[in-house]
Amino acid sequence: MSDINKPNEQNNVSSGETLSLNDDRRVKTLSPGALVAKRFFRNRLAVLGLVMLAVMFLFSFVGGMVSPYGEDEQFYTYTYLEKEYVGVTRNEDFRYVSAEGQDFGSAAQAQFLMAQMMGKTEFEYKDINYGLTQEGQDFYAVSVDGDTIAIAYKDIVNASDGVADLPFNVKHAALQLYTNDEQGAFSVDGQDYMLDEDGNIIQGDEVMGYISRFVVQSKENGVLVSRDFKERLEEVLDNEGTEFAYTDPDGTEHTYTITYDAAAKVWSVMQETETYVYSQYEAPSSKHPLGTDSNGMDMLTRLMYGGRVSLIIGFIVVIIETVLGVILGGISGYFGKWVDNVIMRIVDVFYCIPSLPLVIILGAAMDGMRVDPQLRMFYLMLILGFLGWPSIARLVRGQILSLREQEFMTAAEACGIRVSRRIFKHLIPNVIPQLIVTCTMSLGSVMLTEATLSFLGLGVKFPFASWGNIINDVNNSYVLTTYWFIWIPAGVCLLIAVLGFNFVGDGLRDAFDPRMKR
Repeated sequence: MSDINKPNEQNNVSSGETLSLNDDRRVKTLSPGALVAKRFFRNRLAVLGLVMLAVMFLFSFVGGMVSPYGEDEQFYTYTYLEKEYVGVTRNEDFRYVSAEGQDFGSAAQAQFLMAQMMGKTEFEYKDINYGLTQEGQDFYAVSVDGDTIAIAYKDIVNASDGVADLPFNVKHAALQLYTNDEQGAFSVDGQDYMLDEDGNIIQGDEVMGYISRFVVQSKENGVLVSRDFKERLEEVLDNEGTEFAYTDPDGTEHTYTITYDAAAKVWSVMQETETYVYSQYEAPSSKHPLGTDSNGMDMLTRLMYGGRVSLIIGFIVVIIETVLGVILGGISGYFGKWVDNVIMRIVDVFYCIPSLPLVIILGAAMDGMRVDPQLRMFYLMLILGFLGWPSIARLVRGQILSLREQEFMTAAEACGIRVSRRIFKHLIPNVIPQLIVTCTMSLGSVMLTEATLSFLGLGVKFPFASWGNIINDVNNSYVLTTYWFIWIPAGVCLLIAVLGFNFVGDGLRDAFDPRMKR
């Protein structure tokens, strides 16, 4: 016996310590958790996925806290924009004005048009005979019993700025001269007037009005178009110009661009003005490293907060799926028989539901009801979680069906342990490895589903950001091809996060499987 112990004693002389064969320190073993961790960290792809997820979590949650900007903070800038200032048409329809105390209504006007087109000199309406006299080009006088009661014209008499509407007789006399290409003095009711070659009606030294066939209408409420501007505009139109500069009475110079709509026969006059607007699609700079979006918000900050939303939605949806799946799958697998039948038929019904079309319909319904964006996110998580639990329930059921007949469950039943404790204390923990793998793989799928819905405008809504609704801006082909900094970073973030979850899920699956060899 002493000879047997000598080698041991000699081997430990150098260390100064004597170990016996039954000493626990002679055999170093790893716990199951340590074995799983060892296998996981030997998998390079799994470690890469873990690093990718760590980067995304730090970027989304820590980055948002250190960002100098808020999630919905908007930036503005001054820029020159063209907006429609006035619309111009050339009058081609007869207009009418009645003498004081006379009535020449729309029905009588219609009779006048019929008579004018047929070349008649009179027409009758309501037993009244009307005389029709052409006094100039596109200018007619309508009379009853020899007295002029109305005039019909296409050249319009406009009162000058600050002048009340001109009397009927002044308009009549001025149009007689103008439509016959004449100018000169004329008198009306003892007042002397002058019509010059530009169509101005002058009394003394004051221009009372002017004649023009152009109709100029302001496109902004409360904006009065000056006579001087109208004359400048008519001059440009007569010369078939497309652009001109004009200085307002307050000294501000604007550039105007003229476009013609042949179908509507309308000229649109666009005014270039300095406007305080959102700093849309600003290029990357030191102030905004990834530029700004269509709402003038910092893209880098939106990416950070969008990552929070996308990751939180993914985790909450998976938690809802797991809770429902574990409860129903555990009950189904343990009790079997009719309970199993009922729950599995419910699972079959859920598998038959077209999840994506249903979510799209519900998203459109929430759009119609104008659901608050924050409440909408809550509903979105509930809907996705409620539709995704059947696969987890089927997984848990299958595992429990194989576990419930094993010896440790027979012993637990013999000890009188209650049913709920047997399921959740002894059965479910044995399913956790498979659950972890499934949930990890599901996180990527949920994030892609949320991104798809948000891209379609049916998921997360403004002012909240998610990687999906950030990419929504590329539904404009011009943005897609010109502003790469709007959609590429969000797509890269989504790609990294989903790949990270898939790599980690694959690594966990391999690590939990004792048959895998590394």
